[in-house]
Amino acid sequence: MNIRVLRYAVSIVLAIFVAALSFGPATGADADKELLQRACGIFKALPKAMESDQNPVTPAKVKLGKMLFYESRISIDGTVSCAKCHPMSLYAADGLRKSIGNNCKVNPRNAPTLLNAADQISEHWIGNRTSVEDQAKQSVIGPPAFGMVKYEDVEKRLKEYAEYVSMFKEAFPADKQSVTVDNFAKAIGAFERTLVTPAAFDEYLRGDGKAIDQDQKTGLKTFMDMGCAGCHSGAFVGGQMYQKFGIVEPYWKYTKSGQIDEGRFAVSKVEADKYVFKVPILRNVEKTPPYFHDGSVDKLEDAVIIMGKVQLGRDITGQQTSAIVAFLKSLTGKIPDDALIIPVLPSIE
Repeated sequence: MNIRVLRYAVSIVLAIFVAALSFGPATGADADKELLQRACGIFKALPKAMESDQNPVTPAKVKLGKMLFYESRISIDGTVSCAKCHPMSLYAADGLRKSIGNNCKVNPRNAPTLLNAADQISEHWIGNRTSVEDQAKQSVIGPPAFGMVKYEDVEKRLKEYAEYVSMFKEAFPADKQSVTVDNFAKAIGAFERTLVTPAAFDEYLRGDGKAIDQDQKTGLKTFMDMGCAGCHSGAFVGGQMYQKFGIVEPYWKYTKSGQIDEGRFAVSKVEADKYVFKVPILRNVEKTPPYFHDGSVDKLEDAVIIMGKVQLGRDITGQQTSAIVAFLKSLTGKIPDDALIIPVLPSIE
């Protein structure tokens, strides 16, 4: 070999070796800094409120909406309210595989939490509700939910309570007829838009490297390295896209429901939408079992393992599972104090 070529080859090898030393895995403070920078490129801290141009949040709307959230007398059998399926004591989910509606009817899917839910791409697992306002409006005539026959029947019942009539006027002063189902939905939507639960992870994203511990940082890195953040990203760690449940393997191989749900196909009738669901938000996921649209999995660790198999084609180890679960616990936030106070509802005078 020509000596000049040899020297050049040696210099290239040395350059690669030096680069490997310079850009190898970071350790200590450098590793923490890199992890935070990477996380900030994928996730965002929660907003203070989930605002809407179509339904501006006002104190009067929120106050009314909170009361209506607990109002069961506008259901066909007098037992169903928003709070029945979304109790704050269970982080605005109900802990059931599938919620129970009027006259003990079983709802088709598990009730997801309403905390941090208002800024999702849509509501419900199959995205058949455009917003929290749309969800609230349609729920009152939903056969397995409130079960009322007509919107007019809901309005008639609300008008029987003088306190509600007064509160609707205050919340919607520009409307001649303020007690309407549309305004009912806007009031509940305004209340739900305040249900933001800041967590340790938000402080971490804002630059406090000590807000989460080393196990949670390891879990965060594992979560990103495994590809989980491909769907579960942004401020809500999900809720912004639809995805097939069972990309690699059919999901029902690993769940206990024994039923196959075709997902968004029920809405779109498009073949490609079979087994497609809205990617759920993972905020407070530690507190909202059971998991998946059918509520078929009780433990978060099992849900992580199943997701690895059916979505990523990975056999996630016990160590990796524990790390990811540790990270997910950093998403458990604080429910607003006012939301935890159950209101006293009006009586007929």
